[in-house]
Amino acid sequence: MKKTPFVTLEQLQEITKSYPTPFYLYDEKGIRENAEKLKEAFSWNKGFKEYFAVKATPNPYILQLLKEYGCGTDCSSATELMMSDAVGFSGHDIMFSSNDTPPEEFRMADDLGGIINLDDITHISCVEQVLGRIPETISCRYNPGGIFQMSNGIMDNPGDSKYGMTDEQMVEAYKILKSKGAKNFGIHAFLASNTVTNEYYPKLAGILFEVAVRLKNETGVHISFINLSGGIGVPYRPEEEPNDIMAIGAGVKKAFEEILIPAGMGDVAIYTELGRYMLAPYGCLVTKAIHEKHTYKEYIGVDACAVNLMRPAMYGAYHHITVMGRENDPETHMYDVVGSLCENNDKFAVDRILPEIEKGDLLVIHDTGAHGFSMGYNYNGKLKSAELLLKEDGSVQMIRRAETAQDYFATLDCCPMMKKYL
Repeated sequence: MKKTPFVTLEQLQEITKSYPTPFYLYDEKGIRENAEKLKEAFSWNKGFKEYFAVKATPNPYILQLLKEYGCGTDCSSATELMMSDAVGFSGHDIMFSSNDTPPEEFRMADDLGGIINLDDITHISCVEQVLGRIPETISCRYNPGGIFQMSNGIMDNPGDSKYGMTDEQMVEAYKILKSKGAKNFGIHAFLASNTVTNEYYPKLAGILFEVAVRLKNETGVHISFINLSGGIGVPYRPEEEPNDIMAIGAGVKKAFEEILIPAGMGDVAIYTELGRYMLAPYGCLVTKAIHEKHTYKEYIGVDACAVNLMRPAMYGAYHHITVMGRENDPETHMYDVVGSLCENNDKFAVDRILPEIEKGDLLVIHDTGAHGFSMGYNYNGKLKSAELLLKEDGSVQMIRRAETAQDYFATLDCCPMMKKYL
């Protein structure tokens, strides 16, 4: 089975006249349509808001685009807060969800008016010490422990996760926070990653809605929002069926009506924190075949490497590959598609059946729009690539230039030996 790129060979040939491979390319039209559809799926909830996970695709142009659709940002570090601030996000358009948090970052989030989402009960005293008070609006991250499973089997293991508080800690945390002046409370949880099923969000919602009712009854707090966080996945493999966001929204609505409304909690706002779902299918890594090798296996060497896309090397993650211009050729060759790092796991594909590839062919590595560029690094002194935006009118905008050697050496400005390269 095949995936169809959102860009044509002719477009890429034109783009590469100005921007050498490898580079990331994002699809503005697809991003806009997806953001609009998410809004529609949850339009039944008056307070609905998507807090885009900045860590997935930390680029101000992408954030600005999503801002047009009413999205906020979910930040987990000082630099993500800075980027959100630079784009114009402020107040409760910012959610600060972090763990093992440096105390000064709580202050930065508060200075921007963002909502602090506490990962642990011990962070209450940390926030109070740093701010001199507890914010009136605050959230806590919940972890039910155990194994999370659905009808199609085990999805994840929350009990083995470093994130969130136990049931008992949630009750105690809300009582403490209420006693210290908090008035509006949120609940947040993340129980499974990259689920390609319409069941996940409704089941998670049901769990959190029941927790919300119990917390309200036991502590008397006002639950103003419930953050379903991320976890809605994308079909990385061509044979997988994509999630139906309309069905997901309807499933959450059903749980809302069955659990929250009878408890007198019909005013609760639903928040989401989607990174992968919002961006992954609308970004690709474009690379060029530069070498071939015939030893015990057949290798195609490309000019990208794990520095540009870590997921296959780190997780063994599957990313579909299209050999541009050869989409209709017979798939007759088995290749390992590899990068140039001095690491044997620097492979975008292992034993992948593809059309015959020749040096100079352009390859599109699909579904890299989230957790692709952002996970890059500089091992072997490799430099991170440019990011480009394919505009709705077909033009291309550079939204991040490629790194240079000067960028790589910039933090060695204290070293006279490096002067000739700075």
